[in-house]
Amino acid sequence: MDFHLQPTVLILAMIISYQHGSIAQYVPPFSTTLVAPLAKHTDSANPLYSTQILTKYVNSQFIHTNFLIDIEAPFTWYDCIVQWNTYPGPNGGCPGDTICLAPVSCEEYQCTDVRTSTFDQHSSCPLVTNSSTLPGWGTCSCPVSVVNPIDGSCGEPMLNYDELRFHSTDGRTAIRDANGVYPNSACAPSSAFKSFPNNVRGVLSLSFSSHALLAYLFYSYERSFALCLPNTVSSTGVLFIGRGPYYLYSHSHSHSDSDSDVDVRSLLSYTPLLKHQDSFGYFINVSTIVIKKRSIIILANATTKISTIVPYTTLRTDIYKQLVKRFSKVTKRLRPAKPVAPFGLCFKVFTNGTGLKVPDVDFGLLDGKKWTVLTANSMKQVTKDVACLAFVDGGATSEHAIVIGTFQMEDNFLLFDLVNSTLGFSSSLLNKGTSCASFNFTGIGS
Repeated sequence: MDFHLQPTVLILAMIISYQHGSIAQYVPPFSTTLVAPLAKHTDSANPLYSTQILTKYVNSQFIHTNFLIDIEAPFTWYDCIVQWNTYPGPNGGCPGDTICLAPVSCEEYQCTDVRTSTFDQHSSCPLVTNSSTLPGWGTCSCPVSVVNPIDGSCGEPMLNYDELRFHSTDGRTAIRDANGVYPNSACAPSSAFKSFPNNVRGVLSLSFSSHALLAYLFYSYERSFALCLPNTVSSTGVLFIGRGPYYLYSHSHSHSDSDSDVDVRSLLSYTPLLKHQDSFGYFINVSTIVIKKRSIIILANATTKISTIVPYTTLRTDIYKQLVKRFSKVTKRLRPAKPVAPFGLCFKVFTNGTGLKVPDVDFGLLDGKKWTVLTANSMKQVTKDVACLAFVDGGATSEHAIVIGTFQMEDNFLLFDLVNSTLGFSSSLLNKGTSCASFNFTGIGS
């Protein structure tokens, strides 16, 4: 940080502290990292992951909204309304249980900018129009085109001027403060979230888009974020926004023992983050898949996308068939079972209390790096007696040769560094004495 700017940062921190005096915990004046808890949901068609964001200040405290994590969405949108009078109470126009936000007019620069820079030319959704007006506003609102990431339906939420707030962190624990990020997000009706998990009422954009959340960070927060997805609905993962540090406590010690914390940055390998002309998402170069020293070659022009919506890694049919053939050969000791959709290779599980163990699956990357997929991320227990290889046939003509899904990301630490265009990855944290459920959220009551 430029130390000539520190007084300005301190003043901003003091203003925030004064405005929300009920939040008593000390706010570090030079925090460079924001943090939010992550939750896993299994009450929708596929497992999905959300984060809690502070969205409204009511009765001297913040309430939060649960946002679906989407690293491909062009902008953030959620359950709220746009209206001119956003003040609550009898003299205001906003009900106490509703999030009301100031609208962006279709005549303003932000409307044109968001529309032109985020609309997917390959989308089947119709172009938006300026047909609606706002009571008391006297001019048109700004509907923007959006695709529901779960069911693929089209929507036209209304663009707004927003304030989303996060807790800060010293890297070791979440701190009970409220740091603002001020994006142009959009308000959608409650009906737009019928396909979402229970209590998830928004989409948080963490993509490359110029209108994703990271594009609106203040200069003190680096354009980087880290995801650590939990592997059960009862555990809490973590989302970091900013340059770090990122600490997880060791499973061999209590989370109150800071001397045993694991600095996850020391566990990371790095590979270039790539862009694709038809996506705001993140891509990496996977050149081969290796199982017990035998390689499955990936064509040079094949693309590999990372997804927080796709549940299991999908492979184009030619790659998938090679993977299944090779995996079958190295697991001959396991008794095959009838495949359980969507998987194509399953086994009877007779572990005798020792736990299922299969060979690693290595994604070969540039510069000899490899992302190792261990048993916990390669085998899915589908019944008490059956486990399946958690890779899916994506079809012979799939757009991307490989799409890395969330099952393979659970308990892996992924650092998306947009400044240096790199992906830092840990492979499984379970082999390193920690997990995604090992961040200290006690400071904010999570």
